[in-house]
Amino acid sequence: MAIHDRQSKSAHARALSKTEGVWNFGSGIQAVTPVSRVSEEVYKEHGLTAYKKGQGITPGHSNTAGVLYPVFDPGAQIFKCFGCHSTGGLDFQPASGIQPKELGVRCESCHGQGGDHVARPSKFNIFQPRNLNGDGLNDFCGNCHRQPPKEGEDTNWSDPWNVRHQPVYLSQSQCFQKSAGKLTCLTCHDPHGARPTRNACADCHASPKHRTVKTGSCTSCHMKAVKPSQYLTFTNHWIR
Repeated sequence: MAIHDRQSKSAHARALSKTEGVWNFGSGIQAVTPVSRVSEEVYKEHGLTAYKKGQGITPGHSNTAGVLYPVFDPGAQIFKCFGCHSTGGLDFQPASGIQPKELGVRCESCHGQGGDHVARPSKFNIFQPRNLNGDGLNDFCGNCHRQPPKEGEDTNWSDPWNVRHQPVYLSQSQCFQKSAGKLTCLTCHDPHGARPTRNACADCHASPKHRTVKTGSCTSCHMKAVKPSQYLTFTNHWIR
């Protein structure tokens, strides 16, 4: 459904593409959701999403009617959607609508402007998210994956759709809270890939009672998969 960006094979670089006047949000690893412009000032997130194994209701929607997003609404929600699925600033003109600087999630989405780094490659002239502690990185990744709840903020923990907001759920884990900032998203995830790269449980949990640690199966019990819909599965990052 989506026209994948030919300049990169990474899933992140394919996070946003356009075909036949419809923007396609998603890497395609799990799903792609179409968004179209229905008037000069209104965009529509379609209620049906193309999943790898079929078509179903779009994440977060209650029906297939779709959701309308006025460009100039107080929360500017549609700009947030485009901003997290593309790189660089967004431009809006009445004739052309919202136009991202670059399609997909590229280096500068996380590392900031890279002009100096390209001219003089060095780890000191580019932002390194890996230098953040657990809370800092959770907030940083939460800019797009949803911020952890603030004090007094209500979260519906029984809503299976919310499990897709990894920073929100990780922030509730004792493993995260007791790690003194050492447990971060990067402990298990390669930010340049789409899948977890290692099982880090054994770094702290070496009990002989947990022999399955060595097999990498910890998550099957302690981070159980949640299926909010027929075609979609998320790993619950609230480690039990």
